[in-house]
Amino acid sequence: MLNLAQLLRVPHVDSGLRFDISPDTERIVFSWNKSGKWELWEMNLSASDSPKPISQIQGAQFSPKHSPDGTKLAFALDVDGSESYHIVIHDLKTNITTDLTPHAAYAHQPNLSWSPDGEVLAVLSDSKGQFALYLLPINGEPAMLLRNIFHPCWDAVWSPDGQWIAVESESTASDRSIHIVPVGRTRKGPKVTTIQLRIDNKALNAQHPTWSPDSKFLAFSAELDEWHDIGLFNIETKEISWVNRSAGDDTMPAWSRDGNRIGWVHSEGAVTSFQFKEGSADIQQIQAGPGVHYFPQFTPDGVIIVYEDAKRPSDLWKINLENHSVQQLTNSLPDELRDADFIQPEEIWYEGKDGTQVPALLYRAKDSECAVIDIHGGPNWLYQFLWNPDISYMVSRGWSVLAPNYRGSTGYGKKWQNASRYDMGGVDTDDCAAGVKYLIENKHADKNKIGVTGRSHGGFLTMSCMTTYPDLWAVGSAVVPFLNWIKSHHDSREDLQHWNIENMGDPDDNKELWIARSPYFFLDKINAPVQMICGGNDPRCPASDSIEAKDKMVQLGKEVELLLYEDEGHSFLNIENAIDAETKRMEFLAKVLEK
Repeated sequence: MLNLAQLLRVPHVDSGLRFDISPDTERIVFSWNKSGKWELWEMNLSASDSPKPISQIQGAQFSPKHSPDGTKLAFALDVDGSESYHIVIHDLKTNITTDLTPHAAYAHQPNLSWSPDGEVLAVLSDSKGQFALYLLPINGEPAMLLRNIFHPCWDAVWSPDGQWIAVESESTASDRSIHIVPVGRTRKGPKVTTIQLRIDNKALNAQHPTWSPDSKFLAFSAELDEWHDIGLFNIETKEISWVNRSAGDDTMPAWSRDGNRIGWVHSEGAVTSFQFKEGSADIQQIQAGPGVHYFPQFTPDGVIIVYEDAKRPSDLWKINLENHSVQQLTNSLPDELRDADFIQPEEIWYEGKDGTQVPALLYRAKDSECAVIDIHGGPNWLYQFLWNPDISYMVSRGWSVLAPNYRGSTGYGKKWQNASRYDMGGVDTDDCAAGVKYLIENKHADKNKIGVTGRSHGGFLTMSCMTTYPDLWAVGSAVVPFLNWIKSHHDSREDLQHWNIENMGDPDDNKELWIARSPYFFLDKINAPVQMICGGNDPRCPASDSIEAKDKMVQLGKEVELLLYEDEGHSFLNIENAIDAETKRMEFLAKVLEK
């Protein structure tokens, strides 16, 4: 059996937010929890030096970005797990770190961008109640509101010529939208207005804006039919062209430093690859391995990318584009685990309640009598061939694990992703619960030895499964769940409220639906032991939801356990808390499944 604490202590390079390469392409800076804390690390690309940490400021450090002259870093700092990021500058010459927003009572998004002169940052702040675009001088002067799109903004990217900032914001349903905001135009010149990316006067579902080095084109990932492809917006002609059109999702575009190549991540179900194109040449495809790739960035002789798979945590890899050789730059996996028996998942499909085929990953344990359905969060995400210590541990313990990519998941086309809109806790619950029949019929588990668990939206679906299908489960553990749509909505940040309304309708107009899809109102139906794990600073799934649910289940005479980590948020940043929580989750499941 694998050692869970040992697995959880294995560090990984952050795959949720970007790393950065210095303007001279000599250095790379990235967020890594090698010490057990999320810190910024730097390594020299032209030497064999080991990576070293940079700033000693307290808090979790993410999303570094070099200034145009390479002398400073800007990054996002999470001081308490609440995702209310501070904006911080680190001077690489003096080694002085300065928090530009030390007393801010409002949040910033972790994505930011430098002005070409290195004097100002484009940041996204909700100081007025909604994430909007601000210009923040690095000399300590107050931020200035530049543009409020009136939809929660996520990313901002300044054009190299300083004339534009491309802003990615939430739109309808789970769609994103890109606006191109003019900067620095004088009143004497022609009036220039904000441009929204559109086709046939319809806003594109577009994300990941990336400027060409000459500022003439904005690359982006957008969906026209079922899939996301890579598009180019010509800033002069205002025309959109397409780099590719393919089955599968193409995201995270990147330009080479000379602008001659463009690359992106191509995803088909559980596996991804890096693709690139030069001029009119054919598209080429490379993989670091049979896993998942993130955030490609070009160097003069290749591309650096974050990569992970079922046997390796996310690390930085370099791919040579001429001979397709790969080189691992960071090594998170300790030597003693390199030959460990990590089970490779199988991508399978099983029949849903309504006969629809549901994609999933199956981790098959040998001669298993116990199984767990592990539900991913998001819901706009999916289980791929990822490094997952919890699942690896469960399989080593002799439990088979089924990880459904239920309706509402990404990776299987737009219709699949939108299939749970206005029905969250309905069809997605049905898809997850239908996995029990698959496990039993294929002899992966006895019918009385199947548990359910999940994190975030997966925690919500765990509780929904236990209230909607109470007879299927021997035990359940919900990590950072929400249980009451109405209360959780009221207690959440404005940008999260916007997403709720777009995907579940207005809470007043659709109150009956919001109640019907809230496990909190049906806790009396649960007839198996329940565990809930939550963080006191969670802005997404407030801990108060779990606390109230626990009190109600105690009154109902249910077997329930609540683990509250007061100083954690939605993602546990303290490694000791993460180990404690995950150890107790596995112990709770095992107590029932292995009795």
